[in-house]
Amino acid sequence: MSKITVVVCDHIHQSGLDLLAADPMIEMINAADEPKDKLVTEIIPLADVTITRSSTDVDEKFLEYATKTKAIVRAGVGVDNVDIDGCSKRGIVVMNVPTANTIAAVELTMTHMLSCVRQFPYAHNNLKLDRVWRRQDWYGTELKDKKLGIIGFGNIGSRVGIRCKAFEMDVIAYDPYIDPTKATNLDIGYTTKFDDILDCDIITIHTPKNTETVGMIGKAEIARMKDGVILINCARGGLYDEEALLEGLKSGKIAMAGIDVFNKEPATDHPMLDLNNVTVTPHLGANTKESQRNIAIQAAEQAIDAAKGIAYPNALNLPIKENELPDYVRPFLELVQKMGHLSAQVTKNTVKSIKVTAKGDIGNYIESLGTFATVGVLAESLGDQINYVNAEFVAKERGIEIDKVVVPNTSGFTNKIKIKLTTQNSTITIAGTVFDESVQRIIEIDDYDLDVEPKGNMIFFRNTDTPGVIGDVGHIIAGENLNISDFRLGRDQKGQALAVVRVDGKITKEVIQKLSELKACISVSYANI
Repeated sequence: MSKITVVVCDHIHQSGLDLLAADPMIEMINAADEPKDKLVTEIIPLADVTITRSSTDVDEKFLEYATKTKAIVRAGVGVDNVDIDGCSKRGIVVMNVPTANTIAAVELTMTHMLSCVRQFPYAHNNLKLDRVWRRQDWYGTELKDKKLGIIGFGNIGSRVGIRCKAFEMDVIAYDPYIDPTKATNLDIGYTTKFDDILDCDIITIHTPKNTETVGMIGKAEIARMKDGVILINCARGGLYDEEALLEGLKSGKIAMAGIDVFNKEPATDHPMLDLNNVTVTPHLGANTKESQRNIAIQAAEQAIDAAKGIAYPNALNLPIKENELPDYVRPFLELVQKMGHLSAQVTKNTVKSIKVTAKGDIGNYIESLGTFATVGVLAESLGDQINYVNAEFVAKERGIEIDKVVVPNTSGFTNKIKIKLTTQNSTITIAGTVFDESVQRIIEIDDYDLDVEPKGNMIFFRNTDTPGVIGDVGHIIAGENLNISDFRLGRDQKGQALAVVRVDGKITKEVIQKLSELKACISVSYANI
């Protein structure tokens, strides 16, 4: 029997290479030191499976030569350098290693926190580099009895909380997508009010990077914080608005910041490096010997399983080829995932159940529709941690009920799909269809008939159906220098209306606040697809 070829494109820990070399069914090619042109044009065509890190871009050229490849393992969490859509179209499974560096990231967070409260790097440099012995210059503060706010209470955030409890801190967590008992069972406070986090002495963030979290700590949030607050970010660059962070550090509003990640990296000329109240590291979240070993071992094990067709753990896409599906199916799968993501963004709360209903021939693919819908819903809170393989397992683990139903088609549409999302305090239903095999449309939201393209930045404004509301909404949006690209309106029989407004540009909290203050407003929310 011929061997299966696994190409290692970038440097990984020797333990992973040893695993690959020891398997009698695997022929390993370690191409980490090869020039990238040679790697792509001469070696990748031999690969059944590849292992990559950040140094190799899995782009259009790479995929053009990956004619034999059936799986790609990204040895790490981030997949920014992988064209996942391109891989999906070619039937290539993309996997990552999302949990191998958890402890490394947790401990780096604690390192920054301790360094900030004791100004450790500056005291160290003053003695070692300047040879100055001035103890009176380095009075710090203690973690004990300080109030810590944790934004995002997943694998990393929860472990940070456990360690900070050991320091006798008062810990509170904010994460609208978890069951509160995940925090309270650890004797950690839980809040649904973001302002409670802003009242803390120290704040650390551990969320995925998405439209909801980018810049979630900005100028307005910093202004509401305590004077002398300490901010930590060892998660993703951009979760704190860097301009606002810089301004707060310069003014002294923020006493110290511990930063491991930046918007643009490498950040060797970042203005934050000129300040003397920042501890910085060059994105070291995964840089421990243990985590590198774990990443290499898990990547090698996943590559071996994928090569043998045993399993595709942590797959980030669906292992199918588009040409193996009827032409009309794929747009429905994409649409139901968008509907799921949209519903999660609008409700922003702990998910209790997901119900997917299908009418027409698309009902033959109800299982896949359920999976895609679940990925869309959970991606809002879990980001890259959720995928088509683990979606329903993760949902079950979180106590989320998934219901998939096929009903007779009396809708007047050839095919129709609907998702009903029930959260801790609300319910939303969204229905959609596909016209002419590829034109995706949302046709219902709750009891409102609409025709909405699921695309871009959208504001959802529910109001009493009174004169002048549309003008008021348009005036506020224009006043924030946003251009309206589409405006769709639905009305019900109860004297209420729902407007879906698509705009060019970022929807700010200020826009939502001003819209919510309109007399006719019942509710307002926003989403990005």
